[in-house]
Amino acid sequence: MIDFLSTHWLDIVTTILGLIYLVLEYRASIALWVVGIVMPAMDIYLYWSHGLYGDAGMAVYYTLAAIYGYAVWKFGAKWKAMIKRKGSDKKEGASAVSSSSEDLPITFFPRRLILRTLGFFFLAWAATYYVLVAYTNSTVPLLDAFTNALSFVGLWALARKYVEQWLFWIAVDVVCCYLYVVKGIPFKAGLYGLYVVIAVMGYWKWKGLAKKAKSM
Repeated sequence: MIDFLSTHWLDIVTTILGLIYLVLEYRASIALWVVGIVMPAMDIYLYWSHGLYGDAGMAVYYTLAAIYGYAVWKFGAKWKAMIKRKGSDKKEGASAVSSSSEDLPITFFPRRLILRTLGFFFLAWAATYYVLVAYTNSTVPLLDAFTNALSFVGLWALARKYVEQWLFWIAVDVVCCYLYVVKGIPFKAGLYGLYVVIAVMGYWKWKGLAKKAKSM
């Protein structure tokens, strides 16, 4: 038992943090970004030690992106209001500030961004695959690069609070679950299997919230 815990303790701790993150994301709580800073910082070593170099690199990105995500969720609506009120008089500006303190709303993915997003995804996939093949001894470069590229898109969409971010994560989670089984990270594999279920539920919940907000 002691040997098992000493071998998998980091896997277990990050899995627990992942469960907490899931609950917070499902509830659209801004606290998810706090966990989103701590967990990937620990994942860097976990993934690197198991030969998942792409995931280790993504964990660095996740840590930095979580800081961005927190800022956007906390101040995004206020920043937009500040831009819109340029040119208005001082009194109107003061009123806009007081009414813009609410968090960024949940919305649907804009159609105008689809082609650009797809272009970025395939470019990121190809670039990551090249790096993994040329500079690492990764045994799963194609799938590792795929999850990394799509994670870039998913995390950006999450930061913008787009409903469809859940669809990106469903694809990522399915592939990651398989990779972690192959690489011998059992708790993380189970966590990502659960992620798939929660992501489906989260998609329908956020879709309902977006429709409700749109009708108001």
